[in-house]
Amino acid sequence: MHIQDSRWSSASAVASGGAVSAAMGGGRADGARTTPLRVDAQRNLEHVLRAAREVFGELGYGAPMEDVARRARVGVGTVYRRFPSKDVLVRRIAEEETARLTDQARAALGQEDEPWSALSRFLRTSVASGAGRLLPPQILRVGVADEADEARVPQQRSQPGGGELRLVPEQPAAEDDAGAAALLAVVGQLVERARAAGELRPDVSVSDVLLVIATAAPSLPDAAQQAAASARLLDILLEGLRSRPA
Repeated sequence: MHIQDSRWSSASAVASGGAVSAAMGGGRADGARTTPLRVDAQRNLEHVLRAAREVFGELGYGAPMEDVARRARVGVGTVYRRFPSKDVLVRRIAEEETARLTDQARAALGQEDEPWSALSRFLRTSVASGAGRLLPPQILRVGVADEADEARVPQQRSQPGGGELRLVPEQPAAEDDAGAAALLAVVGQLVERARAAGELRPDVSVSDVLLVIATAAPSLPDAAQQAAASARLLDILLEGLRSRPA
Protein backbone atom coordinates (compact mmCIF):
# COMPACT_ATOMS: atom_id res chain seq x y z
CA MET A 1 0.00 0.00 0.00
CA HIS A 2 1.18 3.48 -0.81
CA ILE A 3 -0.02 6.39 1.30
CA GLN A 4 1.46 9.71 0.33
CA ASP A 5 0.71 13.14 1.69
CA SER A 6 -0.63 15.58 -0.88
CA ARG A 7 -0.78 18.37 1.76
CA TRP A 8 -3.80 20.04 0.29
CA SER A 9 -5.16 23.05 2.15
CA SER A 10 -8.10 25.38 2.21
CA ALA A 11 -5.74 28.14 1.10
CA SER A 12 -5.04 26.35 -2.17
CA ALA A 13 -8.77 25.92 -2.66
CA VAL A 14 -9.30 29.67 -2.25
CA ALA A 15 -6.44 30.40 -4.61
CA SER A 16 -8.13 28.31 -7.30
CA GLY A 17 -10.94 30.86 -7.37
CA GLY A 18 -13.72 28.76 -5.93
CA ALA A 19 -12.98 25.82 -8.19
CA VAL A 20 -12.83 23.39 -5.25
CA SER A 21 -16.46 23.73 -4.35
CA ALA A 22 -17.43 23.76 -8.00
CA ALA A 23 -15.47 20.62 -8.81
CA MET A 24 -16.88 18.76 -5.83
CA GLY A 25 -20.41 19.99 -6.28
CA GLY A 26 -21.77 18.41 -9.43
CA GLY A 27 -18.56 18.30 -11.43
CA ARG A 28 -18.69 21.95 -12.59
CA ALA A 29 -15.48 23.67 -13.60
CA ASP A 30 -16.57 27.09 -12.36
CA GLY A 31 -19.24 28.56 -10.14
CA ALA A 32 -20.96 30.34 -13.02
CA ARG A 33 -21.90 27.19 -14.94
CA THR A 34 -25.58 26.34 -14.51
CA THR A 35 -26.25 24.18 -17.57
CA PRO A 36 -25.59 20.41 -17.57
CA LEU A 37 -22.32 19.18 -18.98
CA ARG A 38 -22.32 18.09 -22.60
CA VAL A 39 -22.40 14.35 -23.07
CA ASP A 40 -18.75 14.21 -24.12
CA ALA A 41 -17.68 16.47 -21.24
CA GLN A 42 -19.59 14.33 -18.76
CA ARG A 43 -17.99 11.21 -20.20
CA ASN A 44 -14.53 12.74 -19.90
CA LEU A 45 -15.23 13.68 -16.26
CA GLU A 46 -16.28 10.12 -15.45
CA HIS A 47 -13.17 8.75 -17.16
CA VAL A 48 -10.93 11.14 -15.22
CA LEU A 49 -12.52 10.27 -11.87
CA ARG A 50 -12.29 6.54 -12.56
CA ALA A 51 -8.68 6.87 -13.66
CA ALA A 52 -7.81 8.98 -10.62
CA ARG A 53 -9.24 6.36 -8.27
CA GLU A 54 -7.21 3.65 -9.99
CA VAL A 55 -3.95 5.60 -10.21
CA PHE A 56 -4.08 7.02 -6.68
CA GLY A 57 -5.13 3.62 -5.35
CA GLU A 58 -2.10 2.01 -6.96
CA LEU A 59 0.53 4.72 -6.53
CA GLY A 60 -0.77 6.94 -3.74
CA TYR A 61 -1.80 10.57 -3.87
CA GLY A 62 1.70 11.55 -4.94
CA ALA A 63 1.07 10.21 -8.45
CA PRO A 64 1.28 12.97 -11.10
CA MET A 65 -1.73 14.29 -13.01
CA GLU A 66 -0.11 13.09 -16.22
CA ASP A 67 -0.57 9.49 -15.03
CA VAL A 68 -4.25 10.17 -14.42
CA ALA A 69 -4.63 11.68 -17.90
CA ARG A 70 -2.92 8.70 -19.56
CA ARG A 71 -5.13 6.24 -17.69
CA ALA A 72 -8.23 8.24 -18.64
CA ARG A 73 -7.02 8.45 -22.26
CA VAL A 74 -7.46 12.19 -22.35
CA GLY A 75 -5.04 15.07 -22.59
CA VAL A 76 -3.68 16.47 -19.36
CA GLY A 77 -5.29 19.78 -20.33
CA THR A 78 -8.69 18.07 -20.12
CA VAL A 79 -7.93 16.98 -16.57
CA TYR A 80 -6.90 20.49 -15.56
CA ARG A 81 -10.03 22.00 -17.13
CA ARG A 82 -12.13 19.90 -14.79
CA PHE A 83 -9.77 20.12 -11.79
CA PRO A 84 -7.61 23.29 -11.83
CA SER A 85 -5.05 21.79 -9.46
CA LYS A 86 -4.08 18.36 -8.24
CA ASP A 87 -5.26 19.33 -4.76
CA VAL A 88 -8.79 19.74 -6.09
CA LEU A 89 -8.80 16.27 -7.65
CA VAL A 90 -7.26 14.65 -4.57
CA ARG A 91 -9.85 16.28 -2.34
CA ARG A 92 -12.67 15.05 -4.57
CA ILE A 93 -11.47 11.44 -4.58
CA ALA A 94 -10.65 11.40 -0.86
CA GLU A 95 -14.04 12.81 0.09
CA GLU A 96 -15.85 10.27 -2.09
CA GLU A 97 -13.96 7.35 -0.56
CA THR A 98 -14.46 8.64 2.98
CA ALA A 99 -18.20 8.91 2.30
CA ARG A 100 -18.22 5.39 0.86
CA LEU A 101 -16.58 3.96 3.96
CA THR A 102 -19.01 5.87 6.18
CA ASP A 103 -21.98 4.40 4.27
CA GLN A 104 -20.50 0.91 4.57
CA ALA A 105 -20.05 1.33 8.32
CA ARG A 106 -23.63 2.57 8.74
CA ALA A 107 -24.96 -0.35 6.72
CA ALA A 108 -23.08 -2.84 8.88
CA LEU A 109 -24.26 -1.10 12.04
CA GLY A 110 -27.89 -1.12 10.95
CA GLN A 111 -28.12 -4.56 9.39
CA GLU A 112 -26.12 -6.78 11.76
CA ASP A 113 -27.44 -7.53 15.25
CA GLU A 114 -24.28 -9.21 16.51
CA PRO A 115 -21.50 -6.69 17.34
CA TRP A 116 -18.66 -8.80 15.99
CA SER A 117 -20.59 -9.64 12.83
CA ALA A 118 -21.20 -5.94 12.26
CA LEU A 119 -17.54 -5.02 12.69
CA SER A 120 -16.22 -7.90 10.58
CA ARG A 121 -18.79 -7.19 7.86
CA PHE A 122 -17.67 -3.58 7.70
CA LEU A 123 -14.03 -4.62 7.47
CA ARG A 124 -14.62 -7.21 4.77
CA THR A 125 -16.82 -4.92 2.67
CA SER A 126 -14.42 -2.00 2.97
CA VAL A 127 -11.31 -4.02 2.18
CA ALA A 128 -13.01 -5.62 -0.82
CA SER A 129 -13.98 -2.19 -2.17
CA GLY A 130 -10.39 -0.94 -1.91
CA ALA A 131 -11.60 2.32 -0.32
CA GLY A 132 -8.94 2.13 2.38
CA ARG A 133 -6.23 2.85 -0.18
CA LEU A 134 -7.85 6.21 -0.92
CA LEU A 135 -8.55 7.59 2.53
CA PRO A 136 -7.35 11.17 3.08
CA PRO A 137 -3.70 11.28 4.18
CA GLN A 138 -4.56 13.28 7.31
CA ILE A 139 -6.90 10.50 8.51
CA LEU A 140 -4.23 7.87 8.04
CA ARG A 141 -1.40 9.92 9.52
CA VAL A 142 -0.17 7.83 12.44
CA GLY A 143 1.58 9.44 15.39
CA VAL A 144 2.10 8.89 19.07
CA ALA A 145 -0.79 10.13 21.15
CA ASP A 146 -0.33 12.82 23.70
CA GLU A 147 -2.68 14.87 25.82
CA ALA A 148 -3.00 17.56 23.17
CA ASP A 149 -4.38 15.02 20.72
CA GLU A 150 -7.11 13.66 22.97
CA ALA A 151 -9.78 16.04 21.75
CA ARG A 152 -8.84 15.79 18.10
CA VAL A 153 -9.96 12.26 17.25
CA PRO A 154 -12.95 10.62 19.00
CA GLN A 155 -13.02 7.11 20.41
CA GLN A 156 -9.27 6.90 21.02
CA ARG A 157 -7.91 5.56 24.30
CA SER A 158 -4.40 5.97 25.59
CA GLN A 159 -2.93 2.85 27.10
CA PRO A 160 -1.28 2.85 30.53
CA GLY A 161 2.47 3.07 30.44
CA GLY A 162 2.97 4.43 26.95
CA GLY A 163 1.73 6.16 23.85
CA GLU A 164 -0.80 4.77 21.45
CA LEU A 165 -0.67 4.72 17.68
CA ARG A 166 -3.59 6.82 16.56
CA LEU A 167 -4.96 8.96 13.77
CA VAL A 168 -3.73 12.52 13.91
CA PRO A 169 -5.36 14.94 11.45
CA GLU A 170 -3.00 17.65 10.27
CA GLN A 171 -4.95 20.91 9.90
CA PRO A 172 -7.71 19.55 7.68
CA ALA A 173 -10.08 21.93 5.91
CA ALA A 174 -13.57 22.19 7.39
CA GLU A 175 -15.19 19.93 4.78
CA ASP A 176 -12.48 17.27 5.23
CA ASP A 177 -12.92 17.46 8.98
CA ALA A 178 -16.69 16.94 8.72
CA GLY A 179 -16.32 13.88 6.52
CA ALA A 180 -13.59 12.41 8.71
CA ALA A 181 -15.62 13.08 11.87
CA ALA A 182 -18.64 11.26 10.43
CA LEU A 183 -16.50 8.24 9.54
CA LEU A 184 -14.76 8.14 12.91
CA ALA A 185 -18.06 8.47 14.77
CA VAL A 186 -19.81 5.55 13.08
CA VAL A 187 -16.72 3.30 13.16
CA GLY A 188 -16.44 4.26 16.83
CA GLN A 189 -19.91 2.83 17.40
CA LEU A 190 -18.92 -0.45 15.77
CA VAL A 191 -15.80 -0.63 17.91
CA GLU A 192 -17.57 0.22 21.16
CA ARG A 193 -20.32 -2.35 20.55
CA ALA A 194 -17.82 -5.12 19.85
CA ARG A 195 -15.71 -4.12 22.84
CA ALA A 196 -18.72 -3.98 25.17
CA ALA A 197 -19.76 -7.46 24.02
CA GLY A 198 -16.31 -8.76 24.96
CA GLU A 199 -15.58 -9.75 21.37
CA LEU A 200 -12.97 -7.13 20.61
CA ARG A 201 -9.65 -6.75 22.35
CA PRO A 202 -9.94 -3.86 24.82
CA ASP A 203 -6.85 -2.14 23.45
CA VAL A 204 -8.17 -1.96 19.87
CA SER A 205 -9.06 1.58 18.78
CA VAL A 206 -10.82 3.17 15.83
CA SER A 207 -7.42 4.00 14.35
CA ASP A 208 -6.49 0.30 14.44
CA VAL A 209 -9.65 -0.58 12.50
CA LEU A 210 -9.01 2.04 9.82
CA LEU A 211 -5.40 0.95 9.52
CA VAL A 212 -6.60 -2.63 8.96
CA ILE A 213 -8.78 -1.37 6.10
CA ALA A 214 -5.88 0.54 4.59
CA THR A 215 -3.26 -2.20 4.91
CA ALA A 216 -5.41 -5.22 4.07
CA ALA A 217 -6.03 -3.97 0.53
CA PRO A 218 -2.66 -4.38 -1.23
CA SER A 219 -2.41 -3.21 -4.82
CA LEU A 220 -1.30 -6.13 -6.98
CA PRO A 221 -1.21 -6.28 -10.80
CA ASP A 222 -3.36 -9.43 -10.95
CA ALA A 223 -6.95 -8.94 -9.75
CA ALA A 224 -7.39 -12.54 -8.62
CA GLN A 225 -4.15 -12.48 -6.66
CA GLN A 226 -5.11 -9.18 -5.10
CA ALA A 227 -8.50 -10.50 -3.96
CA ALA A 228 -6.95 -13.67 -2.53
CA ALA A 229 -4.17 -11.75 -0.76
CA SER A 230 -6.66 -9.28 0.72
CA ALA A 231 -8.95 -12.02 2.00
CA ARG A 232 -6.08 -13.97 3.55
CA LEU A 233 -4.52 -10.92 5.17
CA LEU A 234 -7.86 -9.75 6.53
CA ASP A 235 -8.55 -13.18 8.08
CA ILE A 236 -5.24 -12.94 9.92
CA LEU A 237 -5.87 -9.38 11.06
CA LEU A 238 -9.39 -10.17 12.26
CA GLU A 239 -7.99 -12.95 14.40
CA GLY A 240 -5.60 -10.43 15.90
CA LEU A 241 -8.44 -8.01 16.72
CA ARG A 242 -10.70 -10.54 18.39
CA SER A 243 -10.78 -10.99 22.14
CA ARG A 244 -9.72 -14.33 23.54
CA PRO A 245 -10.84 -15.95 26.80
CA ALA A 246 -8.29 -15.60 29.57
